[in-house]
Amino acid sequence: MPTDSMTKVTNIAAYKFVALTDLRSLRARLLALCKSWELKGTILLATEGINLFVAGDPEKIDRLLQELKQVPGLEDLQPKFSENDHQPFRKMLVRVKKEIIAFGVGGIEPAKRTSPKLAPKELKQWLDEGRPVTLLDTRNDYEVRLGTFRNALPIGIDHFRDFPAAVRKLPPALKEQPVVMFCTGGIRCEKAGPFMEREGFKHIFQIEGGILKYFEDCGGAHYDGECFVFDQRVGLDPSLHETGSTQCFKCQTPLTEADQKDPRFVPGQSCPYCFRTPAEQMADNIARRHEAIRRVFTPLPGSQPRDNHKSINVPEDCDGKTLLETLCHVVKNVNRDQWERLIARGLVVDHQQAPVAGSQIVRNGQRYRRIFPNVTEPDVNGAVEILHEDEALIVLNKPAPLPMHAGGRFYRNTLTYLLHEVYHPQRPHPAHRLDANTTGIVLVARTQHFAGRLQPQFANGRVEKTYLVRVQGHPADDAFDCDAPISNTSRELGSRTVDEEGGQAARTGFRVLKRHHDGTTLLEARPLTGRTNQIRIHLWHLGFPVCGDTAYVSGQQLGDTQTLRLDDPPLCLHAWRIKFLHPLTRQPTEFTAPAPSWTNL
Repeated sequence: MPTDSMTKVTNIAAYKFVALTDLRSLRARLLALCKSWELKGTILLATEGINLFVAGDPEKIDRLLQELKQVPGLEDLQPKFSENDHQPFRKMLVRVKKEIIAFGVGGIEPAKRTSPKLAPKELKQWLDEGRPVTLLDTRNDYEVRLGTFRNALPIGIDHFRDFPAAVRKLPPALKEQPVVMFCTGGIRCEKAGPFMEREGFKHIFQIEGGILKYFEDCGGAHYDGECFVFDQRVGLDPSLHETGSTQCFKCQTPLTEADQKDPRFVPGQSCPYCFRTPAEQMADNIARRHEAIRRVFTPLPGSQPRDNHKSINVPEDCDGKTLLETLCHVVKNVNRDQWERLIARGLVVDHQQAPVAGSQIVRNGQRYRRIFPNVTEPDVNGAVEILHEDEALIVLNKPAPLPMHAGGRFYRNTLTYLLHEVYHPQRPHPAHRLDANTTGIVLVARTQHFAGRLQPQFANGRVEKTYLVRVQGHPADDAFDCDAPISNTSRELGSRTVDEEGGQAARTGFRVLKRHHDGTTLLEARPLTGRTNQIRIHLWHLGFPVCGDTAYVSGQQLGDTQTLRLDDPPLCLHAWRIKFLHPLTRQPTEFTAPAPSWTNL
């Protein structure tokens, strides 16, 4: 490239904390002047001062500095100069900001007070003499990667706003020792120093002018590598010349020339720091999903009281009847007196949310709602684990107790609510269901399109499901089946039973895995049909009720509890393994969920 002095581009970097006023008119004037002089870069203006990086023709840069020094308070603005043979900025920006360096901590006013400054040459003398001092790099981790002072302590942050939290993690002993902070040009240390003093650090210094001033005065002594700069030059060496470093287009990590020789560096696509295999990419996505799950379920969304509702559809055989008659016919677990009281309180409404009278004539297909006022839902286990995720499918390990869908006492403390929140704006749809008290694998379609490929496999019996179940008693045989038909209608709390006369055909295969000394047995269960509560009902029918089951209890009795409490003993039924055709690839696919502790596997 040409190196004639006529083609040289002058770069200036400067900041000053000073009270500035009339920022919008100052912004307009500076932007117009810089554009007329064909200068490029960024000038940040705030009531606390100015921060700028500008490059262009040396004469025009000098004009800009003269203009800036006419602003009250900027008369002694001291820029740092460097030169290169091309323009390092793409455009000219002048912006009004809340802070000229984002920090977010109130009461820190560098214009009034900052930490003592240490001249670069004095720091070099300290280091030459081997004085006991901690060099604290206040920059972001990606800047440190390109170069830093020898034996410096990086603060360990991705953004300067994270600095306060990182300071509080430093060893307490540093509060009594000399600490010399540094950053690129010094501006971050102007705020970092007073904050550290506020936190109890007694001997805080900052390098005057930062790394760039140190390079200018002292060269590269005691410094390893380059200095990252926030323009297209990326890195400057100790002579303040542009290096061969670049930045990854994808993750913006600065890359040395050695980094660029790595086979994982593909210009515009990846680098050694962001390259991920498909498995690594999925792991990153799943980690983010788990954090989102934690946010949605902390606190549990149903823990805050609110009005909930349940829809009631008018069936054909109630067409022309009164609303009261219809409610008694459709919802049999609420008697007539209770419905009359609910209607009188305005807790039955139409599709416009208007209260309705019990004498109102209803028509087939109309929908009404029963309001449940000020509901606080029971606690559930929100530790949902994502096992696999791709563009078509989510595979998760469901904890218990956790209902999958809204119903009964649960509206928002459900798996479906969680999925809709975490994957918004998508509304993933579980392709099948597990009872609230059952743990294990659930397949979830990301879109309606993929649900259309997945759900028919369950309906047609083409999905192989294997459960782990611990039961009371020791079956005589190591392998056995049950084909008792299961009732088509539910009883109280949704429970069903064996119905030899009119029940639906059902079949489950069982295999003994381990007989325990406490009188229980661990079984592998394979449901060959998909009836509600099928495994639990078949084992209950055979005289081996599932451990922890409060609905199908020993003695052929039905219990009185539907969804367990968090502190109840677990239902020992776990959806362990599943085989199906992947809705995207159409290839046979298998997933296994980790076995719970009660299996002793």
